[in-house]
Amino acid sequence: MKQVLFFLVACLVVVTVTVSCASADVFKKESLITLDKEKAGGGVGTLYGKYAFTRDMPPMENPVREIAWLTLKPGDSIGFHKHEVNEDVYIVVSGTGVFKNNDGTEHEVGPGDITIARLGQSHALNNTGKEDLVVISVIAGKTP
Repeated sequence: MKQVLFFLVACLVVVTVTVSCASADVFKKESLITLDKEKAGGGVGTLYGKYAFTRDMPPMENPVREIAWLTLKPGDSIGFHKHEVNEDVYIVVSGTGVFKNNDGTEHEVGPGDITIARLGQSHALNNTGKEDLVVISVIAGKTP
């Protein structure tokens, strides 16, 4: 588990440096933006979010549009939705679930797994386990 957390922290450092071309930024846990979404993407229940920034905040020239810790309670889901103008990566931190990719194929996911929906593709995520499903979400691309 320590290796997974080290990997995730390293990924966040790289992504955070990309967000701000002039300098690196630090987004402290206590200052993250809380944004919870009901029936996200047409899913079930609540998607609990803690965001470094939301996709409408960075300048358009920054490729990373959003970074967040997302939590789904058991039985909750992010519905099958399409990414028209950006890509979305999920890095599973804890819990288990089922990721549905663009062609509808379902894949079991757990800690350390990484998924991506590319530009123009669809995806969904369902918490099928007995504990919270926690993922880091990174959205990159153009977001009006």
